Amino acid sequence: MKTTPILKTLPLLVMIFSCSINIKNAQNTKEDTSNSKRGSVPFYNKTDEILIKNSAAIDSIIEHKRNSAGIVGIGAAVIIDKKVVWEKGYGYADKEKGIPFTPSTIMNIASISKTFTGFCIMKAVEQGKVSLDEDINNYLPFKVTNPNFPDEKITLRQVATHTSGLADRYPFYTDSTYFYDGKKPEDLGLFLKNYYVKGGKYYSKDNFLNAKPGKIRDYSNIAAGLAGYIVEIRTGKKLNEYSKQFIFNPLKMKNSGWFLSEINIDKHSKPYEKKGEVVVPIKLSEGTTYPDGGVRTSVNELSRFFITLLNDGEYNGKRLLKKELAEEMLKFQYTETNKPDSINIKKMNSGIFWATKMGGTRIGHNGSDAGVRTFMLSDLDRKIGVIVFFNTSLAEKDENIFFDIYEELYKYGKSLETQK
Repeated sequence: MKTTPILKTLPLLVMIFSCSINIKNAQNTKEDTSNSKRGSVPFYNKTDEILIKNSAAIDSIIEHKRNSAGIVGIGAAVIIDKKVVWEKGYGYADKEKGIPFTPSTIMNIASISKTFTGFCIMKAVEQGKVSLDEDINNYLPFKVTNPNFPDEKITLRQVATHTSGLADRYPFYTDSTYFYDGKKPEDLGLFLKNYYVKGGKYYSKDNFLNAKPGKIRDYSNIAAGLAGYIVEIRTGKKLNEYSKQFIFNPLKMKNSGWFLSEINIDKHSKPYEKKGEVVVPIKLSEGTTYPDGGVRTSVNELSRFFITLLNDGEYNGKRLLKKELAEEMLKFQYTETNKPDSINIKKMNSGIFWATKMGGTRIGHNGSDAGVRTFMLSDLDRKIGVIVFFNTSLAEKDENIFFDIYEELYKYGKSLETQK
């Protein structure tokens, strides 16, 4: 990918785009109060390693790239040693009304939501409600069996590491699981029964891989929906309520939720799509398989959850998940003797709805959906974390700009770390 000649353009850009910034003291824990779900592209932009030394420089770089690409709004945070040290918004949450995008702007985070589902699974493990290695059919009110391997059990660990053999069928998934204009999605349990059980109206052999569970890694959103449904069945609580009790309330994530009905729409960003050279707003949607990508939150509030994960289940001295279970969630599940076929574990590994990204150089999760692109990634040492939201979809050929901006933010995080 062609990179911007930063050193030549930086002085001019700083003059043009220099603006105020919200930098937090690393010791200050006060939260800021200013105003395709679903996969990720394996890209690593190995540009020059010149560190960005000040906030005006990162502002100018991001604004230049945002304007050049046609991205309407961006929100971002940098986390150093489990503390938010910088956060900022750029552009607009609602361009038509002139509402700025800030770290408190609410947006759907697409597949980053799977990390919330993963956390809820581990909390249910802590409560003795589920086991990662039990046959999922011991939990479900209907039986899920791969017709190609009917005698092989499927486990939550396999579902959460995308090795279950359960598959998303396209275009059915995108055509049939998204709902617009306030229409309510189909009941999750009924949908899953119709999809996985022979005789169901959505059933097909194409809903399953021709591979034994554990043998092939194949990213599945619908299987993530199944994992969330198992949490609901075993705990007796809907995933949104379970998340509220064990994540949102303890972390004071008051503006976060799984459904639009739980969110203040006035604080929610519009999603946008770039069509040719024109950027247009698109409709908000909700999904049937919401555990795979339904969470709506802000950069500010997601930072608290990310820190909790990076800090082995603890935030500001409050423990949300037993340390050993938080470690299990983030632990690399693939080993040389126990890994899916064709996986190079030096470049690709997985936790419980948590994975390496960018050629194995980062850990966390990304998200992608209509009008949504999100990153929640850390270095392998969990020293530098970056969260970034984009409220605009771009053509596939232009998507590297998202990774380019993420990488600039990561380099800025490295510079802030050296200044400590």
